[in-house]
Amino acid sequence: MRLIILLILFSLTQGWAQKPVTIDKKVQEYEAYIVKGMKDWEVPGLAVTVVKDGKVLLAKGYGVRELGKPDAVNAQTLFACASTTKAMVAACMGMLVDEGKVSWDDPVFKHLPEFQLYDPYVTRELRIRDLFIHNSGMGNTDFLWSVMNIPAEEVLYKMRQVAPSYSLRSGFIYQNIFYVAAGEIINKLSGKPWHQFIRERIFQPLGMTRTVPLLKDVTDPNQTKPHYKIEGTITVIEHTSADQVGAAGSVWSCADDISKWVLCMLDSSKYAGGRLLSAKTWTEMFKPQTLVTASGFYPTARLTKPNWTTYGLGWFQHDYKGRKVNFHTGSLAGAIAIHGQLPDEKLGIYVFGNFDHAELRHALMYKAFDLFALGGTRDWSAEFLQLYRGIQAESEKKEKEFEARRIEGTKPTLSLDDYTGKYASPLFGELIISRDGDRLTAVANNFLKATFTHWHYDTFRGWFDKKWYGKVNMTYTLGPTGKIVSVQVAGMDFSKAN
Repeated sequence: MRLIILLILFSLTQGWAQKPVTIDKKVQEYEAYIVKGMKDWEVPGLAVTVVKDGKVLLAKGYGVRELGKPDAVNAQTLFACASTTKAMVAACMGMLVDEGKVSWDDPVFKHLPEFQLYDPYVTRELRIRDLFIHNSGMGNTDFLWSVMNIPAEEVLYKMRQVAPSYSLRSGFIYQNIFYVAAGEIINKLSGKPWHQFIRERIFQPLGMTRTVPLLKDVTDPNQTKPHYKIEGTITVIEHTSADQVGAAGSVWSCADDISKWVLCMLDSSKYAGGRLLSAKTWTEMFKPQTLVTASGFYPTARLTKPNWTTYGLGWFQHDYKGRKVNFHTGSLAGAIAIHGQLPDEKLGIYVFGNFDHAELRHALMYKAFDLFALGGTRDWSAEFLQLYRGIQAESEKKEKEFEARRIEGTKPTLSLDDYTGKYASPLFGELIISRDGDRLTAVANNFLKATFTHWHYDTFRGWFDKKWYGKVNMTYTLGPTGKIVSVQVAGMDFSKAN
């Protein structure tokens, strides 16, 4: 009996001696994980915020703003929020719902009658909430701002020419342009452009003094540069402006500022001066609104294996270790972001990065969930790195297989001069093709340029001048008389202008 008592006392004293791991230690461990991950993923610079139980545990920069220069990223460095902007715009609409100016189930045409779609039925049935949840039946239409520089009003007007890809609310394809429509409705209902509304109703109340709604507002030199791997070399590229479709993803912020937004959204939209949204509207924003198909979700699901994947009002959602996760990524050429929430644990994380599709962002989100809340030692960075390297290798293999299908020894049907001239499309705009020696140069809408050499038959292949856009084919179609009637570039069809 005495031996048993001694053993019990010994075990108790050992338990007292083993102090719990402190938050400070966890933060140090997390920071070491960030630094190692940046090296493994070759990311020049990151800024990271972690909040828990109403407090900021971490808001810090890592690495450099621009590769080859010494300027370090810090908590004040400005980065692109990209599509994490969407949750902010959804919150703006929620404020107008609270004011009784709109309902989530109002028909869109009631507030924006000029917004017409290809199918009159969809135009009539589309609701305000549908603008936020990517289930309208419309496929990706990013060509409306990536190959032409037109104002938001014209972008929306052109949507009536885009044939649907699936039936209304029968699937999920990510769609940026409907957020542009939401921004126009915010303007109509409030009397203020969405970018002014978001400043006054979110940034100013939360004290986000360095956050701006548009790239053109980014004037502070403490800003990051975007980076892209081109032909095996990490290269500094120019910023991609999303200003013309701004409500879909044009906000810029920093780690210090974005922590205030993360805290606010975790705490039912409360902040020191009140709350942004009513409890009812805040709940509606995070309520699953539509199922996300496997093809519409992230490759990370191959490893996290969620039981369900949904989309709220500006938020992807899934289950992780029995908890609900709300999150959203943001991606522009050379710039990334992710905002993740574990609401049951009052834990939030936000990551900014300056390297194209650096999926370290996902690893840092799940690592934060494990380390600061749910437990576990899984090395998400290593696993996701292997996953995405595999995806990249498969992509490169398919490109090589495609290029191997080139028919050697063919010649163009016509002389190179015959392929030049003006081509046009009601949807895609204008394409001007000119000759430079043995090459053809195509300029779309006086905005996007690519240079081609002959590939085979009447197909030419080459790089966009913005090399991060990649390589593209240009294929001509000849009519019965042997004259050119049209040309297709990157899936866009242009007719020969008379």
